[in-house]
Amino acid sequence: MVEPAQQTPSFGESHDATLLLRELLDVTDDFERALGDELAINQTDLTAMQHLIAVGPLSPTALAELLELSTAAVTTVIDRLETSGHAHRVPNPDDRRGTLVVPEPASIGRAMSRIIPMVSAVDAAVREFSPDEQQIIVRYLRTVVDAYRGHADAPPRARAWKAPGGTSRERP
Repeated sequence: MVEPAQQTPSFGESHDATLLLRELLDVTDDFERALGDELAINQTDLTAMQHLIAVGPLSPTALAELLELSTAAVTTVIDRLETSGHAHRVPNPDDRRGTLVVPEPASIGRAMSRIIPMVSAVDAAVREFSPDEQQIIVRYLRTVVDAYRGHADAPPRARAWKAPGGTSRERP
């Protein structure tokens, strides 16, 4: 007999689009793992780098908030990023007692050399559709984001990136 943990989950009569979203989540994990391997960093450090690349230099406190880590834990993350040559600390010009974490240009270049071709391919795929079809795709994806958020059982959190227009729940 097969143990329950070894059984393939059944999604019943799920629509092909729903199954493809599940697959997209899986390949997103694969892509992030490959990017982390390319940069020789773990998932937490990769997420920190994603924030630093998206936003630019951040204070350790701001980075801790984005990562949802304590400031003590983020100090360890920053130490690892410095040791691996992906970021460095500089004095904060707006707070003489504070520091900023700055991503290294070479690391940004390495990450973007993997990210830009993937994003470009995804963008090219959606542009193959007519403007009306693109609006339907955007509406569908906003609804999916809302569905995920509604089942996340977590308050909205700070993010370094977000689609223009937000989701339907965030609009007035």
